[in-house]
Amino acid sequence: MKLSKIFSQISSKKVLVVGDFLLDTYTIGGTSRISPEAPVPVLRVDEVSHRPGGAGNVALNLISLGLKVVALGRIGDDDSGVLLKNELEKEGIETTGLFSQKLYCTPIKNRVIASNQQIVRIDYEKITPISDDLEERILQQLTTLLQDVDVVAISDYGKGFLSDEFLQALISSARQREIPVIVDPKGADFSKYAHASLIKPNFVEAVQASNLDEETDVDLIGQAVLQRSMCEELVITRSDQGISYFSKSGIREDFPVKIRQVKDVTGAGDTVLAVMTCSVAHKFPMQMACRLSNIAAGLAVEVLGCARITLQQLAQRLLEEDVENKVFDDDHLYALQEVLRNRGLTLLGLEEDTQLTPELLKTIRSLSVTDRDLMVYFRDGSPCEELVHILTSLRDVDYIIHNHASFRKLCQMIKPSDVYVFGRKELKKLDQVSALFTGEQNG
Repeated sequence: MKLSKIFSQISSKKVLVVGDFLLDTYTIGGTSRISPEAPVPVLRVDEVSHRPGGAGNVALNLISLGLKVVALGRIGDDDSGVLLKNELEKEGIETTGLFSQKLYCTPIKNRVIASNQQIVRIDYEKITPISDDLEERILQQLTTLLQDVDVVAISDYGKGFLSDEFLQALISSARQREIPVIVDPKGADFSKYAHASLIKPNFVEAVQASNLDEETDVDLIGQAVLQRSMCEELVITRSDQGISYFSKSGIREDFPVKIRQVKDVTGAGDTVLAVMTCSVAHKFPMQMACRLSNIAAGLAVEVLGCARITLQQLAQRLLEEDVENKVFDDDHLYALQEVLRNRGLTLLGLEEDTQLTPELLKTIRSLSVTDRDLMVYFRDGSPCEELVHILTSLRDVDYIIHNHASFRKLCQMIKPSDVYVFGRKELKKLDQVSALFTGEQNG
């Protein structure tokens, strides 16, 4: 199956995101001089913004992928905790499972950015074990929190919330309900995640958990981690080398990654966890899940700070990699729908007898504007191959469709801003898209 076809299957599955919820702060400004007090730059602050981090960033990515999210974690009894909870609720994330713990400070990661470059990160945090009374309260509510959940995503940042006892109780409760559990682990001891469905460490974490060294073959590292963690599947993210997949049943595969420009690797692991979770929730094959995760990771590292990958961005990159030219068919319709969501589109229908003329080229150039994409539709099901080839080479043309059934389906999903038809050296504007099917030309 083409990756771009999966968008027809994505729906609002429900995910329980469990882990360490942090508050990410971005202090952004410019530097133009060195401090007279010390050899350090002076930052002139222009903007300070806040957003959920840690497990919160996983939740944001899942929301952007169209899933429903319930948060299970803790915050401090402080202003930062209130701010974090409010930011999650603004995004439509359910926070009934977000508990306050006395004498616990909500972790803050303040990234100081000057000229689009992070110059320092200031962390306000203290590793604090979950209190006995809070752990008991959460365990008593597990049944309610797991209600109607399709998958559990555990994001462990090592802040003390995820005790061994709590993890095993959570994983056991999920397994009893046949709910898959995916873990982004922390630390060298993965036995605390025993019997999870899938575990997703990066290469350094996998090496530590395997008790081997970095020079060891990745196959041996993967097998050691599988045995020690007692999980069913293992995904090791390996930076520019992509993803390596292992299963308890013996399946083994590598998935390379394409990265255009690395700006910041912050939060890329959260993005991979979110896409893996989305894939498992929809029961996509693991090959597809790994390929999607690679594409999302490539997008994430191209953005400064913690990236939040949307379905639209994922669809755009999928189409760029999947479509060799600009001609789209049935397999790409749902991805194309996501790309065009909330974007302006001008539609140009070409008559059967349309020839490549200066008038046609001039028309296309006049319809191509910066805030809208231009789609060309061939009303003839079998257009001239030479004309199609020339149009695909034009920068002004973004999409070409010449399959009648495909075009009808697409028109049910999107609403072009303007519709035109060109034939016999004449351009006419239509009142509605349906006129392209009936041949009715109003204007």
